[in-house]
Amino acid sequence: MSTHTPTVAGTPTSRRPLNIIDQARSSGWARELALLPAIILAMVIGAILSPQFLTANNLLNNVLVTSAVLGIVVIAESIILISGYFDLSLESVVGLAPMLAVWLVLPAAVGGSGWGWSPWGAFAAMFVLSIVIGLINGFLVGKLKLNAFMVTLAMLTLLRGLTMGLSGGKTLSGLPAEFLALGNTKWLGISIQIWLFVIFLVAAAIFMRSHPVGRKLYAMGGNNAAAAAAGIKTLRLTIGVFVAGAVIAAFAGLMLTGRIASVTANQGDGLIFTVFAAAVIGGISLNGGKGSMIGALSGVLLLGIIQNILVLSQVPSFWIQAIYGLIILSALIFNYLAGSRRTRRVV
Repeated sequence: MSTHTPTVAGTPTSRRPLNIIDQARSSGWARELALLPAIILAMVIGAILSPQFLTANNLLNNVLVTSAVLGIVVIAESIILISGYFDLSLESVVGLAPMLAVWLVLPAAVGGSGWGWSPWGAFAAMFVLSIVIGLINGFLVGKLKLNAFMVTLAMLTLLRGLTMGLSGGKTLSGLPAEFLALGNTKWLGISIQIWLFVIFLVAAAIFMRSHPVGRKLYAMGGNNAAAAAAGIKTLRLTIGVFVAGAVIAAFAGLMLTGRIASVTANQGDGLIFTVFAAAVIGGISLNGGKGSMIGALSGVLLLGIIQNILVLSQVPSFWIQAIYGLIILSALIFNYLAGSRRTRRVV
Protein backbone atom coordinates (compact mmCIF):
# COMPACT_ATOMS: atom_id res chain seq x y z
CA MET A 1 0.00 0.00 0.00
CA SER A 2 1.36 3.35 -0.95
CA THR A 3 0.72 6.62 0.84
CA HIS A 4 0.81 10.09 -0.61
CA THR A 5 4.02 11.87 0.28
CA PRO A 6 3.85 15.55 -0.68
CA THR A 7 7.16 17.07 -1.46
CA VAL A 8 8.75 20.46 -0.99
CA ALA A 9 11.13 21.38 -3.80
CA GLY A 10 11.21 17.76 -4.86
CA THR A 11 12.15 16.45 -1.43
CA PRO A 12 10.52 13.44 0.24
CA THR A 13 8.40 14.22 3.30
CA SER A 14 10.69 12.30 5.69
CA ARG A 15 13.50 14.75 4.98
CA ARG A 16 11.39 17.86 4.37
CA PRO A 17 11.82 19.80 7.68
CA LEU A 18 15.60 19.57 7.59
CA ASN A 19 15.83 20.58 3.92
CA ILE A 20 13.47 23.54 4.28
CA ILE A 21 15.57 24.81 7.15
CA ASP A 22 18.84 24.26 5.34
CA GLN A 23 17.62 26.10 2.25
CA ALA A 24 16.33 29.01 4.33
CA ARG A 25 19.66 29.34 6.15
CA SER A 26 21.62 29.55 2.92
CA SER A 27 23.37 32.83 3.85
CA GLY A 28 27.09 32.22 4.28
CA TRP A 29 29.97 34.00 5.94
CA ALA A 30 30.78 35.90 2.72
CA ARG A 31 27.28 37.41 2.75
CA GLU A 32 27.43 38.16 6.49
CA LEU A 33 30.73 40.02 6.15
CA ALA A 34 29.86 41.78 2.89
CA LEU A 35 29.79 45.17 4.65
CA LEU A 36 33.26 44.79 6.19
CA PRO A 37 35.03 46.61 3.29
CA ALA A 38 32.45 49.42 3.51
CA ILE A 39 33.04 49.72 7.29
CA ILE A 40 36.81 49.90 6.79
CA LEU A 41 36.40 52.47 4.01
CA ALA A 42 34.08 54.58 6.20
CA MET A 43 36.62 54.49 9.05
CA VAL A 44 39.41 55.61 6.71
CA ILE A 45 37.26 58.47 5.44
CA GLY A 46 36.35 59.39 9.03
CA ALA A 47 40.01 59.47 10.05
CA ILE A 48 40.79 61.77 7.11
CA LEU A 49 37.89 64.14 7.79
CA SER A 50 38.30 64.42 11.57
CA PRO A 51 41.29 63.71 13.84
CA GLN A 52 38.83 62.94 16.66
CA PHE A 53 37.21 60.03 14.84
CA LEU A 54 39.72 57.25 15.55
CA THR A 55 40.15 58.08 19.24
CA ALA A 56 39.08 55.42 21.75
CA ASN A 57 36.80 57.89 23.52
CA ASN A 58 34.90 58.67 20.30
CA LEU A 59 34.60 55.06 19.14
CA LEU A 60 33.44 53.77 22.53
CA ASN A 61 31.38 56.62 23.95
CA ASN A 62 29.93 58.03 20.75
CA VAL A 63 29.84 55.33 18.04
CA LEU A 64 29.19 52.22 20.15
CA VAL A 65 27.19 53.68 23.05
CA THR A 66 24.86 55.62 20.77
CA SER A 67 24.50 52.54 18.54
CA ALA A 68 23.62 50.18 21.40
CA VAL A 69 19.92 51.06 21.64
CA LEU A 70 19.58 51.05 17.86
CA GLY A 71 21.40 47.73 17.70
CA ILE A 72 19.08 46.02 20.17
CA VAL A 73 15.98 47.22 18.32
CA VAL A 74 17.59 46.03 15.06
CA ILE A 75 18.03 42.59 16.64
CA ALA A 76 14.31 42.52 17.51
CA GLU A 77 13.26 43.68 14.05
CA SER A 78 15.67 41.27 12.34
CA ILE A 79 14.14 38.26 14.11
CA ILE A 80 10.68 39.40 12.98
CA LEU A 81 11.89 40.04 9.41
CA ILE A 82 13.60 36.63 9.18
CA SER A 83 10.29 35.11 10.30
CA GLY A 84 8.57 36.69 7.31
CA TYR A 85 6.91 39.70 8.98
CA PHE A 86 7.84 43.19 10.11
CA ASP A 87 6.80 45.42 12.98
CA LEU A 88 6.64 49.20 12.58
CA SER A 89 5.33 49.70 16.12
CA LEU A 90 8.65 48.86 17.80
CA GLU A 91 9.67 52.52 17.75
CA SER A 92 6.53 53.47 19.69
CA VAL A 93 7.21 50.72 22.25
CA VAL A 94 10.65 52.31 22.76
CA GLY A 95 8.81 55.47 23.80
CA LEU A 96 5.66 54.26 25.56
CA ALA A 97 7.13 51.50 27.74
CA PRO A 98 9.62 53.67 29.69
CA MET A 99 7.13 56.55 29.69
CA LEU A 100 4.60 54.34 31.49
CA ALA A 101 7.21 53.21 34.02
CA VAL A 102 8.36 56.76 34.75
CA TRP A 103 4.77 58.05 34.89
CA LEU A 104 3.84 55.43 37.50
CA VAL A 105 6.78 56.39 39.72
CA LEU A 106 6.95 60.20 39.60
CA PRO A 107 4.75 62.55 41.66
CA ALA A 108 1.99 64.50 39.95
CA ALA A 109 3.83 67.79 40.53
CA VAL A 110 6.46 66.86 37.93
CA GLY A 111 4.12 65.24 35.42
CA GLY A 112 3.81 61.75 36.91
CA SER A 113 0.71 59.89 38.05
CA GLY A 114 1.33 60.61 41.73
CA TRP A 115 0.68 56.96 42.57
CA GLY A 116 4.22 56.46 43.86
CA TRP A 117 4.91 53.01 42.43
CA SER A 118 8.25 51.44 43.24
CA PRO A 119 10.66 51.44 40.28
CA TRP A 120 10.68 47.64 40.16
CA GLY A 121 6.89 47.49 40.08
CA ALA A 122 6.93 50.06 37.29
CA PHE A 123 9.45 47.97 35.35
CA ALA A 124 7.16 44.94 35.67
CA ALA A 125 4.18 46.96 34.42
CA MET A 126 6.25 48.20 31.50
CA PHE A 127 7.13 44.68 30.36
CA VAL A 128 3.56 43.43 30.87
CA LEU A 129 2.42 46.25 28.58
CA SER A 130 4.96 45.25 25.93
CA ILE A 131 3.83 41.62 26.11
CA VAL A 132 0.22 42.69 25.59
CA ILE A 133 1.24 44.80 22.58
CA GLY A 134 3.11 41.84 21.07
CA LEU A 135 0.18 39.49 21.71
CA ILE A 136 -2.25 41.84 19.95
CA ASN A 137 0.05 42.32 16.96
CA GLY A 138 0.80 38.61 16.72
CA PHE A 139 -2.86 37.59 17.01
CA LEU A 140 -4.04 40.07 14.38
CA VAL A 141 -1.28 39.13 11.93
CA GLY A 142 -0.96 35.40 12.63
CA LYS A 143 -4.51 34.37 13.49
CA LEU A 144 -6.69 36.87 11.62
CA LYS A 145 -4.20 37.14 8.71
CA LEU A 146 -4.40 40.93 8.68
CA ASN A 147 -1.71 42.83 6.82
CA ALA A 148 1.33 43.28 9.05
CA PHE A 149 2.06 46.72 7.62
CA MET A 150 -1.40 48.09 8.43
CA VAL A 151 -1.63 46.38 11.83
CA THR A 152 1.72 47.60 13.10
CA LEU A 153 1.27 51.05 11.55
CA ALA A 154 -2.04 51.40 13.39
CA MET A 155 -0.39 50.14 16.58
CA LEU A 156 2.46 52.63 16.11
CA THR A 157 -0.05 55.49 15.87
CA LEU A 158 -2.06 54.24 18.86
CA LEU A 159 0.99 53.88 21.09
CA ARG A 160 2.37 57.26 20.05
CA GLY A 161 -0.93 58.85 21.05
CA LEU A 162 -0.88 57.06 24.41
CA THR A 163 2.65 58.32 25.03
CA MET A 164 1.61 61.88 24.33
CA GLY A 165 -1.46 61.44 26.53
CA LEU A 166 0.51 60.11 29.50
CA SER A 167 3.20 62.76 29.29
CA GLY A 168 1.01 65.67 28.25
CA GLY A 169 3.65 66.36 25.63
CA LYS A 170 6.27 66.99 28.30
CA THR A 171 9.68 65.53 29.04
CA LEU A 172 9.75 63.70 32.38
CA SER A 173 13.02 63.92 34.30
CA GLY A 174 14.26 63.65 37.87
CA LEU A 175 14.24 59.86 37.62
CA PRO A 176 15.08 57.46 40.50
CA ALA A 177 18.52 55.83 40.52
CA GLU A 178 17.07 52.52 39.29
CA PHE A 179 16.18 54.15 35.96
CA LEU A 180 19.64 55.67 35.55
CA ALA A 181 21.61 52.47 36.23
CA LEU A 182 21.48 51.38 32.58
CA GLY A 183 22.95 54.72 31.55
CA ASN A 184 25.62 55.30 34.20
CA THR A 185 27.01 51.86 35.01
CA LYS A 186 30.35 50.80 33.58
CA TRP A 187 32.15 47.45 33.64
CA LEU A 188 35.88 47.28 32.96
CA GLY A 189 35.67 50.95 32.02
CA ILE A 190 33.14 50.27 29.25
CA SER A 191 29.52 51.42 29.37
CA ILE A 192 26.98 48.77 30.36
CA GLN A 193 25.03 49.71 27.21
CA ILE A 194 27.79 48.24 25.02
CA TRP A 195 27.94 45.07 27.12
CA LEU A 196 24.17 44.65 26.93
CA PHE A 197 24.22 45.05 23.16
CA VAL A 198 26.93 42.39 22.89
CA ILE A 199 24.98 40.03 25.17
CA PHE A 200 21.77 40.47 23.17
CA LEU A 201 23.65 40.02 19.89
CA VAL A 202 25.47 36.83 20.93
CA ALA A 203 22.31 35.34 22.46
CA ALA A 204 20.24 36.14 19.36
CA ALA A 205 22.92 34.82 17.00
CA ILE A 206 23.23 31.52 18.86
CA PHE A 207 19.45 31.20 19.15
CA MET A 208 18.76 31.83 15.48
CA ARG A 209 21.66 29.69 14.23
CA SER A 210 21.61 26.73 16.60
CA HIS A 211 18.31 26.51 18.50
CA PRO A 212 15.53 24.44 16.86
CA VAL A 213 13.07 27.32 17.25
CA GLY A 214 15.49 29.68 15.50
CA ARG A 215 15.82 27.27 12.59
CA LYS A 216 12.03 27.00 12.40
CA LEU A 217 11.78 30.80 12.19
CA TYR A 218 14.05 30.71 9.13
CA ALA A 219 11.87 28.00 7.60
CA MET A 220 8.68 29.93 8.35
CA GLY A 221 10.10 33.10 6.82
CA GLY A 222 11.32 31.28 3.73
CA ASN A 223 8.00 29.58 3.01
CA ASN A 224 5.22 29.85 5.58
CA ALA A 225 2.89 27.39 3.86
CA ALA A 226 5.62 24.76 3.45
CA ALA A 227 6.70 25.22 7.05
CA ALA A 228 3.11 24.70 8.25
CA ALA A 229 2.79 21.62 6.04
CA ALA A 230 5.99 20.29 7.57
CA GLY A 231 4.39 20.43 11.02
CA ILE A 232 5.84 23.71 12.28
CA LYS A 233 3.35 25.59 14.50
CA THR A 234 3.50 28.86 12.59
CA LEU A 235 0.77 30.68 14.56
CA ARG A 236 2.53 30.08 17.86
CA LEU A 237 5.85 31.20 16.39
CA THR A 238 4.29 34.29 14.80
CA ILE A 239 2.78 35.46 18.08
CA GLY A 240 6.04 34.61 19.84
CA VAL A 241 8.24 36.74 17.59
CA PHE A 242 5.94 39.76 17.95
CA VAL A 243 5.93 39.39 21.75
CA ALA A 244 9.72 38.96 21.84
CA GLY A 245 10.19 41.98 19.58
CA ALA A 246 8.01 44.20 21.78
CA VAL A 247 9.74 43.08 25.01
CA ILE A 248 13.21 43.68 23.53
CA ALA A 249 12.11 47.10 22.24
CA ALA A 250 10.80 48.01 25.71
CA PHE A 251 14.16 47.12 27.23
CA ALA A 252 15.92 49.22 24.58
CA GLY A 253 13.64 52.12 25.50
CA LEU A 254 14.62 51.73 29.15
CA MET A 255 18.28 51.82 28.11
CA LEU A 256 17.70 55.03 26.15
CA THR A 257 15.90 56.60 29.11
CA GLY A 258 18.80 55.68 31.39
CA ARG A 259 21.34 57.19 29.01
CA ILE A 260 19.59 60.54 28.57
CA ALA A 261 18.30 60.59 32.20
CA SER A 262 14.77 61.43 31.07
CA VAL A 263 11.97 60.24 28.84
CA THR A 264 10.65 62.54 26.15
CA ALA A 265 7.17 62.63 24.65
CA ASN A 266 8.59 61.83 21.21
CA GLN A 267 11.12 59.22 22.30
CA GLY A 268 11.66 56.67 19.54
CA ASP A 269 9.93 58.70 16.80
CA GLY A 270 11.57 57.98 13.44
CA LEU A 271 13.76 55.24 14.90
CA ILE A 272 12.13 52.53 12.81
CA PHE A 273 13.53 53.99 9.57
CA THR A 274 17.08 53.68 10.88
CA VAL A 275 16.28 50.19 12.17
CA PHE A 276 15.15 49.08 8.72
CA ALA A 277 18.15 50.75 7.12
CA ALA A 278 20.57 48.84 9.37
CA ALA A 279 18.74 45.54 8.87
CA VAL A 280 18.47 45.83 5.08
CA ILE A 281 22.06 46.88 4.43
CA GLY A 282 23.09 44.12 6.87
CA GLY A 283 21.56 41.54 4.54
CA ILE A 284 18.27 40.84 6.35
CA SER A 285 15.75 40.04 3.62
CA LEU A 286 12.46 41.95 3.66
CA ASN A 287 10.91 38.80 2.12
CA GLY A 288 11.88 36.67 5.12
CA GLY A 289 14.01 33.57 5.61
CA LYS A 290 17.40 35.16 4.97
CA GLY A 291 19.92 37.12 6.98
CA SER A 292 21.88 36.79 10.18
CA MET A 293 22.65 38.65 13.38
CA ILE A 294 26.27 39.16 12.22
CA GLY A 295 24.95 40.91 9.13
CA ALA A 296 22.62 43.04 11.28
CA LEU A 297 25.61 43.97 13.47
CA SER A 298 27.57 45.14 10.43
CA GLY A 299 24.61 47.28 9.36
CA VAL A 300 24.38 48.90 12.81
CA LEU A 301 28.12 49.59 12.91
CA LEU A 302 28.17 51.08 9.41
CA LEU A 303 25.27 53.43 10.16
CA GLY A 304 26.77 54.36 13.54
CA ILE A 305 30.11 55.20 11.93
CA ILE A 306 28.48 57.21 9.13
CA GLN A 307 26.33 59.14 11.61
CA ASN A 308 29.36 59.88 13.78
CA ILE A 309 31.37 61.12 10.78
CA LEU A 310 28.51 63.38 9.72
CA VAL A 311 28.16 64.77 13.25
CA LEU A 312 31.90 65.40 13.56
CA SER A 313 31.77 67.08 10.15
CA GLN A 314 28.90 69.28 11.44
CA VAL A 315 26.48 68.10 8.77
CA PRO A 316 22.87 69.17 9.61
CA SER A 317 20.74 66.35 11.07
CA PHE A 318 18.18 66.46 8.25
CA TRP A 319 20.88 65.48 5.78
CA ILE A 320 21.65 62.44 7.95
CA GLN A 321 18.04 61.23 7.50
CA ALA A 322 18.31 61.81 3.75
CA ILE A 323 21.53 59.79 3.64
CA TYR A 324 19.85 56.93 5.52
CA GLY A 325 17.09 56.90 2.90
CA LEU A 326 19.68 56.81 0.13
CA ILE A 327 21.46 53.93 1.86
CA ILE A 328 18.22 51.90 2.05
CA LEU A 329 17.49 52.48 -1.65
CA SER A 330 21.05 51.54 -2.59
CA ALA A 331 20.89 48.36 -0.49
CA LEU A 332 17.58 47.33 -2.08
CA ILE A 333 18.96 47.88 -5.59
CA PHE A 334 22.15 45.98 -4.71
CA ASN A 335 20.17 43.05 -3.28
CA TYR A 336 17.95 43.00 -6.39
CA LEU A 337 20.96 42.93 -8.72
CA ALA A 338 22.69 40.27 -6.61
CA GLY A 339 19.52 38.17 -6.60
CA SER A 340 19.18 38.48 -10.37
CA ARG A 341 22.79 37.35 -10.83
CA ARG A 342 22.24 34.28 -8.61
CA THR A 343 19.08 33.44 -10.59
CA ARG A 344 20.95 33.60 -13.92
CA ARG A 345 23.67 31.31 -12.52
CA VAL A 346 21.08 28.76 -11.47
CA VAL A 347 19.40 28.88 -14.89
